Amino acid sequence: MASRRARFATFLLFAASTFVSAQAPFTLEQVLSSPFPSGLVAAAHGSRIAWVFDSKGVRNVWIADGPNFTRTARQATHYTADDGQPIAGLRLTPDGGTLVYALGTEVNGAQESANPRSWKDGAKQQVFALDLGGGSAQPRLLGVMGCGSEGCEDIEISPDGKWAVWAARRKLWLAGIDGKQQAKELASVRGAADQPKWSPDGKHIAFVSERGSHSLVAIYDFEGDSIRYLAPSVDKDSLPRWSPDGRWIAFIRTAGDETKLPLIPVRPAPWAIWVADSSSGKGHAVWHSGQELNDSLPGLTEDASFSFAADGMIVFASEQDGRNHLYSIPAGGGIPTLLTPGSFDVEDVSLSADKKTILYSSNQDDVDRRHLWRVAAAGGTPQALTGGESMEWTPVQTGDGAAVACLGSTATIPAMPYEVTPGRLSMIARDALPADFPSAALVTPKQVIFKSQDGVILHGQLFLPRNVTGKLPGLVFMHGGPIRQMMLGFHYMDYYHNAYAENQYLASRGYAVLSVNYRLGVMYGRAFREAPNTVWRGAAEYNDVVAAGRYLQDLPEVDPGRIGLWGGSYGGFLTAMGLARNSDLFKAGVDFHGVHDWSVFLTEAPFFGNLATRPPDEAEAVKLAWQSSPDAYVSAWKSPVLLIHGDDDRNVPFSQTVDLVQRLRAQHVPFEQVILPDEIHGFLMWKTWLLAYSATADFFDRVLKRGEAIQAGQ
Repeated sequence: MASRRARFATFLLFAASTFVSAQAPFTLEQVLSSPFPSGLVAAAHGSRIAWVFDSKGVRNVWIADGPNFTRTARQATHYTADDGQPIAGLRLTPDGGTLVYALGTEVNGAQESANPRSWKDGAKQQVFALDLGGGSAQPRLLGVMGCGSEGCEDIEISPDGKWAVWAARRKLWLAGIDGKQQAKELASVRGAADQPKWSPDGKHIAFVSERGSHSLVAIYDFEGDSIRYLAPSVDKDSLPRWSPDGRWIAFIRTAGDETKLPLIPVRPAPWAIWVADSSSGKGHAVWHSGQELNDSLPGLTEDASFSFAADGMIVFASEQDGRNHLYSIPAGGGIPTLLTPGSFDVEDVSLSADKKTILYSSNQDDVDRRHLWRVAAAGGTPQALTGGESMEWTPVQTGDGAAVACLGSTATIPAMPYEVTPGRLSMIARDALPADFPSAALVTPKQVIFKSQDGVILHGQLFLPRNVTGKLPGLVFMHGGPIRQMMLGFHYMDYYHNAYAENQYLASRGYAVLSVNYRLGVMYGRAFREAPNTVWRGAAEYNDVVAAGRYLQDLPEVDPGRIGLWGGSYGGFLTAMGLARNSDLFKAGVDFHGVHDWSVFLTEAPFFGNLATRPPDEAEAVKLAWQSSPDAYVSAWKSPVLLIHGDDDRNVPFSQTVDLVQRLRAQHVPFEQVILPDEIHGFLMWKTWLLAYSATADFFDRVLKRGEAIQAGQ
């Protein structure tokens, strides 16, 4: 393994030297200029792959063909504007001849797609298809999507490549990919239809029917006249998966809703794997979890972590030993086989083209990075595909089984697509990287490990400017989520890819930046992610922010009297907590769309519902939530803050910032605000990121470097 890691490191250092500028200092525009890749997919047959590049807010689909992906990479769509309309749900037809994708965002509570450009006629989320046969083909509209939940852009292509189905507006919609039949409602079914999956023969669609207190797995039969339900019960069924021969469907079952349950104690969430006959609908459980907290349905479980592999094997994720691992079990039942043993967590998962092998990313042997591995679905010794100082995620195998592609980055090279070959990563679409991207001017963050005041071991990344002279101001950065992990390189999510770039920019301007992975984050085990007395039940994770601030204070390079902090979403909440509870330590902060009052959320459904179903500890829970919120400590808040929030935020209500401002005014706390009309939580336009991050750097420069006073109560 040592030689493999050395080869990866040597290659990536060489790659960096071949396409980056060594000039310094760099601008914010430069470090945010790389095209961020996402949505990597492979055609079911052949060697074609596709992905989305977001280049300065302009999104386009790119494709490449094996065996020489590096020479065949090319842009397939030709959008030109930073218009805030993302591309999601990218799919290739089985033969790789046509792209299908969604353009635009899901709708908010008012049934509006995000419109950050403030177009007079608004915006829509639509599904398009584009033929890749050459010539001047234009995307053709298949239908309007307009679904109302994050991650709803799940478009499924039929095995013959002729039809697309997706869930939107509580229904399933079917459209001909050739554009001759616009989207129509698939069937009239009670409840909300979701998670459609085609049968291998293309004659049926399995889906989930959400009914509120319970949910059912159902099958739509193109040749029948009714919906067939699989082993219906009072529980919640989800994630239907067809066996490769189409005879069986596996799905996950969790308990149905129970009213009047206390809110404060955290209870286990046991679950089971069921298998049903796709013809008769009769089913039975093939595996049950235990009843302890570790046995709960994993919080990291994604669609790909549960699959029906070849030879009748069902692959699933479980945290029964305290780590997120993969297991397999025969569809007929039996004892599960642990596929990924060790003190690490598995993240991205995909099946090989023949469905016999699992490709996955994990932090095995490299806790603050990701690398790729593979293991047989039937069991065996996992094999490392990558290693070293790079990071890799989203592994996919081409339909012909001849190649593996992934996305990857390093501490100084931004995320890009790669082909994975033994001992080597080959960058795909190298020419898409701007020639002046400042890799040579970036610093490599140092892994730091320290303890919180209550003994919890914490990991972080320390960004120190080169050639440090004198005492530097220090900044603590907290990620959002909170189910996230910041790593020793450019991140695999666009939000944190940008945040990593901002931390590099702040370091270049003379700040010591410590990005802290506080408890509640991923990849350090379930006990860390599900730590007691956290979030609204006590906010114990705030101790980790204080520990990070103290760590910075103790560094010889840092001025202990000039410590600030910043973060977004959950990181915004922790920023506000730091300023409200410890203005003696944190002298300034930038709060991006943070939560400021947990109790507001507890008084809304689904927590309370109507009077007859309210939990018995309602008053105690609301009091605890308030005491775990920044708003409860505003009277002690002295340090200046910059508040940044988009008013079409679908994750954290804009009212959280509106309310906080009134409290700050009453206490004459100095603050400034950058309000972004029609922007959402994860900013959709590149110019918004530039505006927000420029304002962040300018605010810290004025307050922590120059000691300027911020006006109070405006």
